[in-house]
Amino acid sequence: MDKLIAFCGLDCAGCEAYIATRVNDEAAKQALLAKWRVEYDSPDMPAEAVTCDGCAGEGRHGGYCSFCEVRACASARGVRNCAHCGEYETCETLQGFIVNIPSAQANLASIRAAM
Repeated sequence: MDKLIAFCGLDCAGCEAYIATRVNDEAAKQALLAKWRVEYDSPDMPAEAVTCDGCAGEGRHGGYCSFCEVRACASARGVRNCAHCGEYETCETLQGFIVNIPSAQANLASIRAAM
């Protein structure tokens, strides 16, 4: 499976919501919604939270995307993802997010190294 790197470095292609949305699997989305409601202690989480076309795309954005400061900043700056931003190494918003997500950090570092 090809990677689909979000602004923050997460791989949307590996996200359960993205996968279920892409194949239009409503049963998988409902199961994921039930799981996330428990995992995130959010019993009122709406069904839209598990409908996502990927962070950087123009389509539907589920989960945390609509509240994500990293996504809002990168989108406003018009960068493909944060690895392409001139403030990548000094951005407190990004660094505060990826410090606890080694896979996202590694994805962005790999992109930076290839530039």
